[in-house]
Amino acid sequence: MLKILKYSFYDLIRSRWSYVYLLFYLLLGVVLLFLNSDLSKAVITLMNVIIILVPLIGTIFGVMYYYNSKEFTELLLAQPIKRSSIFLGQYLGVALSLSMSLILGLGIPFVVYGLFESDAIWDFSLLLITGTFLTLIFTALAFNIALYNENRIKGFSYAILLWLFMAVVYDGLFLMSLIVFQSYPLDTFSVGATVFNPIDLSRILILLKLDISALLGYTGAVFQKFFGTGTGILLSVLALSLWFLLPAYNIMRKSSKKDF
Repeated sequence: MLKILKYSFYDLIRSRWSYVYLLFYLLLGVVLLFLNSDLSKAVITLMNVIIILVPLIGTIFGVMYYYNSKEFTELLLAQPIKRSSIFLGQYLGVALSLSMSLILGLGIPFVVYGLFESDAIWDFSLLLITGTFLTLIFTALAFNIALYNENRIKGFSYAILLWLFMAVVYDGLFLMSLIVFQSYPLDTFSVGATVFNPIDLSRILILLKLDISALLGYTGAVFQKFFGTGTGILLSVLALSLWFLLPAYNIMRKSSKKDF
């Protein structure tokens, strides 16, 4: 698995799309710091970009890599190698290469600007951690979609629909539920609904760390009461870890039973 991970990782970091992805974040960081000297405000702006863009890129890259490397995968399957090792290695290679592009692309301009001498270092670190989690999660979900759909058009369609639902539709349904049932106690429901969407969970964690949860009104107070505590943060990290581990486990399970 480690050899396949290494090959997939080196194959992707040599890809021009990986360089484009890295240069995009590099330019984004430089432009934000040039236009705004406040690192905390730059982190807030980056949050709005990363929360939406990182899941989209992870989803698309995951599906693309699976379908484009199908012939090579079939060659590997003819060797005495466990199927789970092949697909898990490929998945980790894609996810880690995208995570490295994200961390280096944003980290370099902020470090040069003096991140280590600023109070925003912890906010920025949380931003990179949540971005890495989202990359791992949505790349795993993309691999699962591809494993269940041999048709490329269906695979891409389902992947885009998944991202669209998590990034846009889920928030709309959540907001409508809060409005319709506003006369009922919704504390537990709000926290539970947030945990079931990794994008919303990542956004809430960053907002609470930036101490701007007051902008969320009553819901912000509920989130602050739960996610703002040490136990809440620990449970949030655990929830994000489960969002990553369960799809990764399903990749191993499905690939070991799938007929190629």
